Amino acid sequence: MNDRFLRACRREPVDMTPVWFMRQAGRYMSAYRGIRERFSLLEICRQPELAAQVTLQPVEAIDVDAAILFSDLLLPLEPMGIPFDFVKGEGPVIDPPVRTVERIDRLRVFEPREGLGHVLDTIRLLSLRLADRVPLIGFAGAPFTLASYAIEGGPSSNYARTKALMYGEPEAWHRLADTFATVVADYLNAQIEAGVQAVQVFDSWVGALSPRDYREFALPHTQKIFETVRAGGVPMLHFGTGTTTLLPTMREAGGDVIGLDWRIPLDEGWALVGDDCAVQGNLDPTLLLGPVERLLRGAVDVLRRAGGRPGHVFNLGHGILPGTNLEHVQLLARFVHEQTGGPW
Repeated sequence: MNDRFLRACRREPVDMTPVWFMRQAGRYMSAYRGIRERFSLLEICRQPELAAQVTLQPVEAIDVDAAILFSDLLLPLEPMGIPFDFVKGEGPVIDPPVRTVERIDRLRVFEPREGLGHVLDTIRLLSLRLADRVPLIGFAGAPFTLASYAIEGGPSSNYARTKALMYGEPEAWHRLADTFATVVADYLNAQIEAGVQAVQVFDSWVGALSPRDYREFALPHTQKIFETVRAGGVPMLHFGTGTTTLLPTMREAGGDVIGLDWRIPLDEGWALVGDDCAVQGNLDPTLLLGPVERLLRGAVDVLRRAGGRPGHVFNLGHGILPGTNLEHVQLLARFVHEQTGGPW
């Protein structure tokens, strides 16, 4: 099996820089759009054969060094007692949202092997189909991001309701975040048991917090996840967006690999998390929408800042955007491998 992704996560020498892309399976691929014409996102997630098929699409089409499970961050919400759906043009909608202490106290901690057994079945299918190819990455959402979805009722630009509850009812907030931490840690451990070879914790919205608020309201709960999952023995990745001011504290919260978004040069971000930690990133995903020459210049800059040091996983600073040209993604993966081929 091609294990350069796993080796890079462990800061071991690799023959070339490993590449994978967040949202590497999705709407920019015609094969995925063909499936979405017949099935909703949640229907795909709930049918292991379909979810496995979508997970494999970019592995077949692009020279990536890892597959990431096709699923959704919000799947744990429903078994906890937080119903949601996806509304066209709006994204996820949680109805009713979680905005009272009473509602928080009614949430359930569930057994993921039962409540999300279909996800684990997908992983088992993929473990067989990827056995001699590339590693499979599992994932889940971090407590702050999941709590924000639940409280806001969907996407938000300022997270005002989340912060109002956080500041106004801190004890209830910590109960809520701790419940999410317990659920997510159990879920990730179940994914590892089912066969994933690495896990990524997405804290997509945590950039809305100041460093002081992150330390008080988010760090203890994210730290609980990483401490609980560490026994699984697989590399753990920790990613958020808008996190330039949070990077040292995110490293403290946990993770073998810290994801960097495009808002900070990779070498500066690496210095903030520490040279003894691996990093992932961090090309601006919108460069894939522009001219190839500019795209490749951006990739060269990321690789130059990585400097050939062990512990760099090439990725975007966030997910591939829907309007992206597949040929640009294919070219970028090949280019990174060509530019970095040979042992360090």
